[in-house]
Amino acid sequence: MKNMNRRDFVKMTGAAAAGFALSQVLGLGKASAQASAQAPVVGSQYVSVGGGHGSCAKVYFTEHIDEEHLIKLYDIINESIYGKVAIKLHTGEPHGPNILPRDMVKAFQAHIPESTIVETNTLYQGGRYTTANHRKTLAINGWDFCPVDIMDEEGDVSLPVRNGKHLSEVAMGGHITNYDSMIVLTHFKGHAMGGFGGSLKNIAIGCASGQMGKKQVHGVIGKKTSGFGSWPKDDYFMELLADSGKATCDYFGKHIVFLNVMRRMSVDCDCAGTSAAEPTIGDIGILASTDILAIDQASIDMVYQRTDNHDLVERIESRHGLHQLAAMKDLKMGNDRYEVISVD
Repeated sequence: MKNMNRRDFVKMTGAAAAGFALSQVLGLGKASAQASAQAPVVGSQYVSVGGGHGSCAKVYFTEHIDEEHLIKLYDIINESIYGKVAIKLHTGEPHGPNILPRDMVKAFQAHIPESTIVETNTLYQGGRYTTANHRKTLAINGWDFCPVDIMDEEGDVSLPVRNGKHLSEVAMGGHITNYDSMIVLTHFKGHAMGGFGGSLKNIAIGCASGQMGKKQVHGVIGKKTSGFGSWPKDDYFMELLADSGKATCDYFGKHIVFLNVMRRMSVDCDCAGTSAAEPTIGDIGILASTDILAIDQASIDMVYQRTDNHDLVERIESRHGLHQLAAMKDLKMGNDRYEVISVD
């Protein structure tokens, strides 16, 4: 594993602007807004039109889940995306029923010059455990319409974690340093250990190398990795996720953006493949932001606004998933004050 100097970190700050408060975007009444205010969501801050004090992040939203609106949102936030672009996507286990629609991702990737889908191998033994099997799974799931870079195919690279809670560095797929910018295209859903998988989980686990970085992120260096039931979890695991995510965010600086697609939100991650539970919450839409904390916070808040959210909320809270948001705030990874701006 080779060490590298971190890039100059460009601090991102949110900027207040006119738009829609979340309750306005979703068309919620007074009763729903009151119910949401009582939801145990860490650090939730709705900023109404002209309201609030200080800065807030912008989160753009559409209820339409298709390539046209995905591209529309990206074009709003892509000012600092340049050069060779990595599209971090969770490509899923073979025949996964909930992965993002291939045609939508294909159109999105074609819209971005010099872009490549990037992934890493898994820590668990499955369809993406080795590079050879991973490439077979990519073909099965239809991700062979463009180059896919398995970033740890040739090893890993150590990225520093600035003022991390537990980690000082994380081993990422070595090819990550080949890219100038990153687009984090996330299927927002539940997760067996994290409670939910948003933009943070997509880069925190998804960029970490399969046989070193993912052990660091799961807190299992020097331990048996045959089953995750005995692995560290709850708040400690959420803080490890934040540490790892911060390494990638710091590396790319302002040249990283985030899109969360809120469709087919099973309580299980796409790594569960065909065994993933059928979603019981309806589709919501797509969110986009340059702020990782704001977009994951807004996604969680939208889940809590739903009346059909029982299963997903139970998964989130039973795993202490909301602590992901608190940990990101502690690490100053973004702004928990945000404004949702509809593009519909």
